[in-house]
Amino acid sequence: MLELKPNCEFCDTDLPPDSMDARICSYECTFCRHCVEDVLKNVCPNCGGGFSPRPVRPATSRVKGTGLQHHPASERRIHTRFDQSQITNFSDSLQTIPPEDR
Repeated sequence: MLELKPNCEFCDTDLPPDSMDARICSYECTFCRHCVEDVLKNVCPNCGGGFSPRPVRPATSRVKGTGLQHHPASERRIHTRFDQSQITNFSDSLQTIPPEDR
């Protein structure tokens, strides 16, 4: 089950379950659209992968046992362990390599 993390791991912006600005990598690291595009340059600082829009979990249970009421978003806030300088150096070294080739 995809863990819907409540915040951007870099800037700590709130990313509610219905946010269209949430981005995730294949390890479910979660960042906001602004950080992915302008700071991270589509390079996850935790794994080196690329990002995709995070799916929105339906608020309403239209199929028994599904939706936010049965599988709520996480409330545990996560923060990357890397600082701006480390992220910039890492992103700069990988940004020209397409995510599928990293």
